Amino acid sequence: MGRGRKRINRRTRGFLRGLSRVTGRLVRTARRWRLSAASLAIILLSGLLFFTPWGCTPNAEMNGELPPADRVIRVNICPGVDQVTIRASEPPAYFTSLDGTSRALGLPRNTGVTLTLGSDGWRIGGTPLGRGELVIRPATVGSVSVENISYRGQFRFVATSNGRFDVVNDLDLDDYLAGVLAKELLSGWLPSTYQAQAVIARTYALYEKKSGSPNRRFDVWATTASQVYGGIPAESAKSREAASRTAGLVVGYGPVGREKIFKAYFSACCGGISQSVQDAFGEPLIEPLTEQNVGTLCSASSKFNWGPVVVSKEDLTRRFRAWGQRRANRMQNVGTVRSVEIADRNRFGRPVRFNVYDSNGLRYTLMSEELRWAVNTDAAEGTKLFSSFMENIINEPDRVRFVGCHGNGHGVGMCQWCAEARARAGMTYEDIVVAAYPGSKLVRAY
Repeated sequence: MGRGRKRINRRTRGFLRGLSRVTGRLVRTARRWRLSAASLAIILLSGLLFFTPWGCTPNAEMNGELPPADRVIRVNICPGVDQVTIRASEPPAYFTSLDGTSRALGLPRNTGVTLTLGSDGWRIGGTPLGRGELVIRPATVGSVSVENISYRGQFRFVATSNGRFDVVNDLDLDDYLAGVLAKELLSGWLPSTYQAQAVIARTYALYEKKSGSPNRRFDVWATTASQVYGGIPAESAKSREAASRTAGLVVGYGPVGREKIFKAYFSACCGGISQSVQDAFGEPLIEPLTEQNVGTLCSASSKFNWGPVVVSKEDLTRRFRAWGQRRANRMQNVGTVRSVEIADRNRFGRPVRFNVYDSNGLRYTLMSEELRWAVNTDAAEGTKLFSSFMENIINEPDRVRFVGCHGNGHGVGMCQWCAEARARAGMTYEDIVVAAYPGSKLVRAY
């Protein structure tokens, strides 16, 4: 009970400090513009409504003052490697978790040096660095590169198994977003699209950070397994501005005053009809992640219409078995594919369930994304499915034809091409986000 009161008092004090700052600014503005007392009162009331702190974490309400430590995102930039090349323009500092004493790392300037992990611990070039988790902190921003890519923040080198390790980049969330947005969006897209993506990417990253296992050494991948991150070289003026302008904002859902963030999925192009998170991934259904019919809104994408994709039944059987082996599911034992059929569609007509029938007379039912992953396993270019949205599947004696295909990606949540179309129609980034996630609202995490 005492701790609860303390937490409430801390939140209240933080809120009042923020309100005091806002009030001071408004009073000074009122004097400058010679506003009446009544006008000032209206402005103050509006400010109170706008700056009220909203909850926004997966399992707790927030007060709009997320501590700086909680704004650090841990990105796995090099998973499961046995060596990496480190390059520094200035000598960085380093320490290990078993030692903890920070030392200068004497590297030759601007020269690549190999870092490895052996039975005797970490070595860079011929220099032993010790055992435990290794941390390298650049002397200045961007002065250290890993595999010829420079990053903000620091680097952690975490042993996995058999001499292999992960390279994890720990950095401020908004700095991270600057290296994400320009990789996820086209350079010519409008600032409003970038700002909408910043809100969504921040939400996604915070959700992954807050909902991950306590023992996990990183929060997100640097690839499409999470969201694409390219470090400092990927940044642009537009991406930095979008991260800065939307700083602290996330998308939330729930009762007023108790909104929480959710896993804000997004994909490149929905093809006109999106799908729910339940149909795509089997995850619990919430209103912001339900299906939508947007018609031709994203038709500017080259992937709005595509196909057909034709795969021999022999090759399709091989792919299904390989996917089943990697997932350790019953598809690893599938017989020769006889047919692939659409089993169910969502209310707008997008396929969400598929049946695969084999030569043993067995049926395998796959969710929409499972089918795409299975078909694309070890697939040659030109025979992959960009999405699971198709009008029909034609089963011929020796091959399967996926025809009338639409979209690019899983089609859950925000469609990036739809976001750009909405921006070009004059919508603000706030409205773009809310349109992408029905029933949602923008809330402040910090």
